[in-house]
Amino acid sequence: MQIVDGESDSEIGAHNTTIVSQFTKQAIPFKEMSQHSNHYGMNLMLKLSEPKQHDTVLDVACGPGIVSCEFAKLVRYVKGIDLTPAMIEQAKQLQKEKNLDNMEWEIGDVSTLPFQDNEFSIVVTRYSLHHMINPNRVIKEMYRVCKPGGKILVVDVTPEKDKRELYNMVEKLRDPSHTEALTLDELRLLLESESIIDIKTEHHDLEMKLEDILNASFPSPEDKKKILTLFKDDVINNNLGMNSQNRDGKIYFYFPISMLIGFKPK
Repeated sequence: MQIVDGESDSEIGAHNTTIVSQFTKQAIPFKEMSQHSNHYGMNLMLKLSEPKQHDTVLDVACGPGIVSCEFAKLVRYVKGIDLTPAMIEQAKQLQKEKNLDNMEWEIGDVSTLPFQDNEFSIVVTRYSLHHMINPNRVIKEMYRVCKPGGKILVVDVTPEKDKRELYNMVEKLRDPSHTEALTLDELRLLLESESIIDIKTEHHDLEMKLEDILNASFPSPEDKKKILTLFKDDVINNNLGMNSQNRDGKIYFYFPISMLIGFKPK
């Protein structure tokens, strides 16, 4: 991974079109998949970030608002932003279901956040950077809108270095908006390159049923066959680094999830 700002606005715009197309289809199943609100992972994230009642939180690429709503139970105010209108609609619905009134939503490109410098005390993004054509640009923006002394939290898949190439290949087959998942070391370097300090990490494995995630992400029939072949091989050889298992004829696997939190210097 090179930390550069080489992509043009037109390239980002074209990729954003792919994101909106993909996640408009995924909006409802993404919200309904229990794994995305995984209680262990959510509790670990909240424990790591230690939100306080006075905090103001920005959830970058907030999707259907699962993370935003959990923070809203604990802090003064939460703003969620996402590129896909259908995701924001699901987020508004979730907010209503949970009866939370300290939240606002915005549709927008997270590589150019429409917020003032130093506006939020916690800036978080979960499961988003591997969809970004320029993740360092997103981290720059997260840093910019974070208050001095505030926290920046990134949660994403982090495959092992020797598994990354094949992992990224199978994920692109499943979801064309996938760009590149970084290793833990690369993700830490990305944060450090933006002057984020005192970085702490946690890790957990997120179990998924292959059939469920394929139904939720709508790959083409041809690509679905390729994915199934790769996962059947992973059960035997662990080429993807996802510890795939066959249980009663169904394949289960584990996303390797890392959480990194650091501070913007005062």
